[in-house]
Amino acid sequence: MKTIKNHVQLIGNFGQDPQVTNLENGKIVAQFSMATNENYEDSKGQKQSETHWHSIVAWGKLASIIEKYAVVGKQIAIAGKLAQRSYETKEGEKRYYTEVVAREILLVGSKNGK
Repeated sequence: MKTIKNHVQLIGNFGQDPQVTNLENGKIVAQFSMATNENYEDSKGQKQSETHWHSIVAWGKLASIIEKYAVVGKQIAIAGKLAQRSYETKEGEKRYYTEVVAREILLVGSKNGK
């Protein structure tokens, strides 16, 4: 069971072109948003769709692949882990956010999954 601790798998679409940064230490990081859609029927039998947004970060070779092939709308599958970070606002308030750190990616189909 230790292999499924803190494991996330998502299939969705790039919500924006990735922001790729080459760091001073030679490492590369890509950050982007990803949209996943959930379809279901409500209590009245009406079809509903809900979009969820996820913040994704990828390092190294994965970041290079994303930089080369990612465009808004392109479908992607990601396996990774959840990571929580915090920062302080100008007003001194501490804010927390959760992101997915990608371990594996698979570019699926073309733009908009077609």
